[in-house]
Amino acid sequence: MATGIKDKVAIIGMGCSKFGERWDMSAEDLMVEAFGECIGDAGIDFNEIEAAWLGTCIDEVNVGKAAVPLSTTLRLPYIPVTRVENYCASGTESFRGAVYAVASGAYDVCLAMGSEKLKDTGYGGLPSGGSSSGSLLWLWWPNLTAPGSFAQLASAYGAKYRIPAKDLKRAMAQVSVKSHENGFINPKAHLRKKVSIDQVMAAPIIAHPLGLFDCCGVSDGAACAIVTTVEKAKDMGIKNPVTVKALQLALSSGEEIAYNEWEGEHFVTTAKCSTKAYEEAGITNPREEISMMEVHDCFSITELVTCEDLHISEPGQAWKDILDGFYNSDGKVPCQIDGGLKCFGHPIGASGLRMLYEMYLQLLERAEERQLKDPRIGLTHNLGGFPAQNVCAISIIGKYDN
Repeated sequence: MATGIKDKVAIIGMGCSKFGERWDMSAEDLMVEAFGECIGDAGIDFNEIEAAWLGTCIDEVNVGKAAVPLSTTLRLPYIPVTRVENYCASGTESFRGAVYAVASGAYDVCLAMGSEKLKDTGYGGLPSGGSSSGSLLWLWWPNLTAPGSFAQLASAYGAKYRIPAKDLKRAMAQVSVKSHENGFINPKAHLRKKVSIDQVMAAPIIAHPLGLFDCCGVSDGAACAIVTTVEKAKDMGIKNPVTVKALQLALSSGEEIAYNEWEGEHFVTTAKCSTKAYEEAGITNPREEISMMEVHDCFSITELVTCEDLHISEPGQAWKDILDGFYNSDGKVPCQIDGGLKCFGHPIGASGLRMLYEMYLQLLERAEERQLKDPRIGLTHNLGGFPAQNVCAISIIGKYDN
């Protein structure tokens, strides 16, 4: 009988490059930058890594469709290396491969890497086609843009719950204000400037009701993790290692796009994925038990809706919680404490691992100015695709229970 992976895998090292317009760095350079921090943090011999996974999405400007560039760049000693891609959840997909390999008993030590040189595509947003992951999407929806699609999400949410337009707009603005407040003190963030609600609400409209500050930017970056068994972590002298409590993935079944019952106002995948993740982690009251979150805030409305799909806020009430400061750094459940996609941008393959990096630092009390008081459980939510058809990946990590 399946028992899940709670407390079977420990994270012993993580690393993250600086995110931004890294014109002087290749995808390989970014991987080296992240890996240097990660292997130093893990304190293991390079040759102890037995298998590795690489998450990256856009073929043309990264490492292509194979995993060989990760192996050659890091000079991995002739070990299995796998390249994975799952839309914008590619980073968490890489982590999932490494974690499941250790949990299965196949390996003792594995590496998960995510890297993306998104600026080199030349697009102002996500590429609109030409890559293996993007071309099929754009055959289906040739006139669809990411801002346009998520603007429809905002309109549907406001309509279903009859939220006055000015109130919803102000709540979305607060999402951005909060993230920029947090990103301002994060040296690895791309955008490090505070903004006011008035600035956000007065910014140019990209796709109504989404304005400029409601949209995350484009950047380059890499992040990685080294995982092992809890037993090995303890043998290394780590008394209370950070362990994986749950790791779940949910993909659209096609029902949303058929418009059976879905009204376009939330993510069915996230609602279902989070339920399974809580069950695996043994969490019965996420609003009280989750200490902090990093969610996929590609647009401010995405974060707002996700807070409900994660069962933290009640349906139709997240906008009120946001305005009340519930998700601020000094609130009940801080969200995007590192600045989120809003301040880091979204180098696709790296984002999921970047989120985990912040949760890991917080749990080990290494987050410096951003450090929260006694966090116990951290959740990351990585989303790929569009509201009507997407993949959701959720990781829950915390200190070892025993």
